[in-house]
Amino acid sequence: MAMNNSAPSSPYHEEPNEEAKQERAAIEERLINEEYKIWKKNSPFLYDLVITHALEWPSLTCQWFRDVDKPEGKDYMVQRLLIGTHTSGDDQNYLEIAHVQLPKDDINADPRKYDDDKGEIGGYGGNAETRVSVVQRIKHDGEVNRARYMPQNQEIIATKTVSGDVYIFDRTKHLLRPVANSTCSPELRLKGHTKEGYGLAWSPFKDGHLLDASEDMTICHWDITGYTKDTRTLEPFRVYRGHEAVVEDVAWHSLDQNIFGSVGDDQKLLIWDIRSESTEKPAHTVNAHMSEINSLAFNPKNEFVLATGAGDKTVNLWDLRNLKTKLHALENHQGEVIQVAWSPFEETILASAAGDRRIMMWDLSRIGSEQTAEDFVHGGHTNKISEFSWNPYTPWVIASAAEDNIIQVWQPARNIYIIDESEIPPEETED
Repeated sequence: MAMNNSAPSSPYHEEPNEEAKQERAAIEERLINEEYKIWKKNSPFLYDLVITHALEWPSLTCQWFRDVDKPEGKDYMVQRLLIGTHTSGDDQNYLEIAHVQLPKDDINADPRKYDDDKGEIGGYGGNAETRVSVVQRIKHDGEVNRARYMPQNQEIIATKTVSGDVYIFDRTKHLLRPVANSTCSPELRLKGHTKEGYGLAWSPFKDGHLLDASEDMTICHWDITGYTKDTRTLEPFRVYRGHEAVVEDVAWHSLDQNIFGSVGDDQKLLIWDIRSESTEKPAHTVNAHMSEINSLAFNPKNEFVLATGAGDKTVNLWDLRNLKTKLHALENHQGEVIQVAWSPFEETILASAAGDRRIMMWDLSRIGSEQTAEDFVHGGHTNKISEFSWNPYTPWVIASAAEDNIIQVWQPARNIYIIDESEIPPEETED
């Protein structure tokens, strides 16, 4: 996502040789391993729950489904997680759905029960070997850059492909395990881009309306309700051309069905109104960062607030009523910010992931008061984080996927995220 702005090498400057590069990589790996050991040692005090699961292949995408299954007689519930593969070579890629076992609402998982072998915190029932298990695999052409289910029907799933096409799958029409000699067969192929991309967003208001962003500098708006079974391909409803470089991300406004935003490598945040006749002139253009912008998110509970994350290692907050200047900048990451996402439960809680292998939780209600720069830092990953997702059912639970095949499901300790001390159970405050 980052652009190369480095100056040409001086003829008097010697590039490090291969041996020096290997030594530097070995030192960095040792530092990462030391950091991980410290994190693991302190985890029982920082988390109520941690589940670590190694996938066969890394996933570039991660999204919780909204449904919950509570098996009778069990002390755990099952939630679904949407992921995809990024294989190497000619190995087949898949769109995947996983089941995740989490403690039921009325079960107090014990954070002191730490399983060192499995990297798991929070003792509760079920089979520890299958806390996370892939239950459906659907063949996919190339890696799954991003996958999102339609809010109005969770069984309809859109994926971003390496070809630039968007695939639409009805997962109920596919076997749990594909036939060996079968091919990728989406219900619909959306054709409108010449290059791949990552931004993908279903409208929370209108059935079948989908936005996607691309490296070809355009945004396509689709209405899949207009297709018939006779046609397996669909052209875009509208194409927006306002960016001057790669469009990294796109998002619908959470509370206004006519507004969406986009960000890109041109360092701009664009706000669009779909009621406008123009597809080339956005309603607002903001020079939002000093580097490429990778992600944006509209607050789900406040119609005026949105956040952006960028290669300049910052998260910027914006008020749609006055976009001339940012509300605030959150600057504690040590790498490019790759994703920002608001809590579905708390208006002032924001999370951000960056190239520093960290996910930070921020409580914006405490800006200006005496506090650390961030309220909680998840440091359990030893490789770059691809994407994370807030759990829509259980507050404060996040699933995060990293490039080293690891999926982690985690929840900070209650005494960290409960700000009002009167809410903390008495047994947790006693010496």
